Amino acid sequence: MPSIKAPGLDRGLIVLAAVLLAGAVASLLDTTIVSVALESIARDFGASENSFQWVSTAYLLTLALVTPLVGWSVDRFGAKPMWMFSITLFLLGSVLCGTAWSITSLVVFRVVKGIGGGMILPLCQAILAQAAGPQRFGRVMSLIALPAQLAPIVGPVLGGFIIDGLGWRWIFFVNVPICIVALVLAWRILPAPGGRHAAPVDRGGLLLLPPGLGLLVYGFSRFHDTEGFTNPVTMLVLSAGIALLGGFAVHALRTVNPLLDLRLFSSRAFSASSVLIFLHGVAVYGPLFLLPLFYARTRGYDAGTIGWLLAPQGLGTLLAIAFAGVLADRYGSRPLVLWGTAVTALGTVVFTQLFAAPDDILLSVSLFVRGLGLGFVGVAITAGAYRDISAVAIAGATGMISVVQRLGASFGTAVIAVILAVQLPNASTLPGSGHIASAYGNTFWWMLTFTLISFIPAAVLPRPRSKRPSGTAQPADTDPTPERGPLA
Repeated sequence: MPSIKAPGLDRGLIVLAAVLLAGAVASLLDTTIVSVALESIARDFGASENSFQWVSTAYLLTLALVTPLVGWSVDRFGAKPMWMFSITLFLLGSVLCGTAWSITSLVVFRVVKGIGGGMILPLCQAILAQAAGPQRFGRVMSLIALPAQLAPIVGPVLGGFIIDGLGWRWIFFVNVPICIVALVLAWRILPAPGGRHAAPVDRGGLLLLPPGLGLLVYGFSRFHDTEGFTNPVTMLVLSAGIALLGGFAVHALRTVNPLLDLRLFSSRAFSASSVLIFLHGVAVYGPLFLLPLFYARTRGYDAGTIGWLLAPQGLGTLLAIAFAGVLADRYGSRPLVLWGTAVTALGTVVFTQLFAAPDDILLSVSLFVRGLGLGFVGVAITAGAYRDISAVAIAGATGMISVVQRLGASFGTAVIAVILAVQLPNASTLPGSGHIASAYGNTFWWMLTFTLISFIPAAVLPRPRSKRPSGTAQPADTDPTPERGPLA
């Protein structure tokens, strides 16, 4: 297998990654901690299910709305000011959420928090991508992936401890010291912004893209069962979202400096990686919706036990990403994605056989294997997306990747919810819990199908660049120190 000897991670890059991760941790933990607290929040405020679900939905919608603005804002104001702004807004939103006096005020404050939180991870990726260059980005992505994979494991456990000991308000206040440390470190370590030469904001794109994404995510969130297909409000919301996104596509291809540059898809590596990122979102978030329901409804486990039963997938992912970055930089994304997809499929097969009541140990081992595959794929496809992207286009590419990630996560949860809803009515009319388990198993066949589809875009990824003979000049696109772009 051909390989490229990539330059090592210098001390400055490691320090930069540590500073950015100090801020990213709070954002990564937020969603998983809050999900544990929803029942307590609803009980304290006397809120109905339709009301308190907006605590999560409003946050997700805000993330979708602000993500497309990240690339332009970095070009216009600089990476350091935008990083400080996003952390400050996230801190303010956390304090306001902790002092909320009603479900309505909490939803409003979650929007404030989402504006900051929606920018944190894309900014983290963009800054590190610029600093690392294409040959070291795989290993840098491994550093980002560590807290990202710890969040689903640590979040529910930490949230349970906080809620039981201090109450739900402290799941928001816990962000305060983390954000303050992140702000102090960023002020001291991040380089000062240089001159800004960004084009004026794309006003037409602002009127089309963020509302379109928001409507699409909201439409997906309404798919709780098969009635979503016939619900006129849901269909109207989705149709409007698709129409606005279609309008943006036409607009972006005719505009010199669009909000998101669709011309990035002219790169084969970026196009294939984007499809894989979408499918990866389905593969990760679909089972995160499905498995807790299976363990609770067919095996009768409580929330604490379910959290520990899901932990092996996170542990497998952690192990994978410890090596994935180095392997992606050395051998390229394509072989790693192909291998990781095969491992993910292998770990999913057992869950298609839930009617046979496999024991918890076998399911845990399968989740661990599945986590290994997801870890390798996640790091490799993100690194591969930047393979042919110039330094000046990194901020825009990061915004595009974040949009695709969030659409994949929303779509994955929605489509799995609908497929399960189709399976359950027939199974519930038959005697015995095994028929209910078979409904979950049948749904996992669809998850396996989505995983196998990933082989198609993975095969389209460019082959790894061959190792060049000693003394031969490197081509420009593999230069480990590309010219500094707008993140300087």
